[in-house]
Amino acid sequence: MRKARPAAVRDLCRIPGVGLSMARDLLDLGITSVDDLVNRNPQKLYDDLSRQRGCHMDRCVLYVFRCAVYFASEPNPDPEKLKWWNWKDK
Repeated sequence: MRKARPAAVRDLCRIPGVGLSMARDLLDLGITSVDDLVNRNPQKLYDDLSRQRGCHMDRCVLYVFRCAVYFASEPNPDPEKLKWWNWKDK
């Protein structure tokens, strides 16, 4: 795991649903800012993290990644879409 950089962690924690643990997961994926998430593929991030950790990650991680990419990519986000649980599989 990368050493958490305080500025990067603070920036990533601006994303709704992202706390210290999730920020560290994103850092481990090479994501160091909200801008790094613009138009990224949440499923690929989830799959990459699962491979990196060597285990199946909880699906909630994918839902947070979906929300995070939306937050980073949408200049005027819908408040309802900033709740990670609204990104569950249909």
